[in-house]
Amino acid sequence: MAGRDDMAKANLPTVVGRGLGGELRELREARGLALRRVATRLDWQPSKLSRMETGVQGIQAADVASLLVIYGVTGEERRRLLAMAERSTETGWWEAIGGLSDESRTLIRLEAEAATIVNWQPLLVPGLLQTPDYAQAVMAGCGVPPDEAQARVAARLGRQAILSRAIPPALHALLDEAVLRRALGGPRVMARQLRHLVEAAERPTVTLRVVPLAVGAHTGLDGSFALFDFPRNRSVVYLDHKLTGLFLEEAAQVAHFRREADRLTEVALSTVDSMALVARYAAEHERE
Repeated sequence: MAGRDDMAKANLPTVVGRGLGGELRELREARGLALRRVATRLDWQPSKLSRMETGVQGIQAADVASLLVIYGVTGEERRRLLAMAERSTETGWWEAIGGLSDESRTLIRLEAEAATIVNWQPLLVPGLLQTPDYAQAVMAGCGVPPDEAQARVAARLGRQAILSRAIPPALHALLDEAVLRRALGGPRVMARQLRHLVEAAERPTVTLRVVPLAVGAHTGLDGSFALFDFPRNRSVVYLDHKLTGLFLEEAAQVAHFRREADRLTEVALSTVDSMALVARYAAEHERE
């Protein structure tokens, strides 16, 4: 387990760096400018620019504007990068929440920058679609201490703000039917959770598909995963575990999980039938 944990932590800077900081680094390198030279021109410490480029430090829109002047970036590209900086500032709320692992913070950053998210869950409702009571029931069932659970639930709910942005990511949620049957928190909590799923799936940017139990054995039984696609950077896969998380970004690894998602989509119910099944289970839980 220690080896896997070390691997997960080792690739965090690489994954985070593919966001705004990574684009700024690519701009600097493309112009043949040394990091120290750029920092000197702006009267910054070189460590400040280094932390910005690797995603260790938050990036202010004013700092990005200064860098873009040096790099000669104008027009639509300048507006796009400044908008990324503004979103980065808005979504930096997680830095103030204690008890979050490095992997969790990186996951939140990836969700905030992704254009498309594909999430397969064989056991639980995806975090981006969980209600507060359901999330609390998950924490309690997993034995998370109450003080830590409160922070983790707050972070989970905060993550969901990306779905309400003016330009939200496209979320493709794939669930096993077993998720709908497992009444976490009791029938009432589960009924509200499933009603929330139906409401979320009515958004044009959210797609919900359910793999029915009738399929039997299928390719998704060995665990959950999330696949993130970005406007300009390479895709990333996130594998969650009780003690740690693992980010995969090699092309062959990402392609493998993209095929997994395609296979699951092939055996899943249609969106209409999936929503009808979720609504049916919600009604059953309400009657219990």
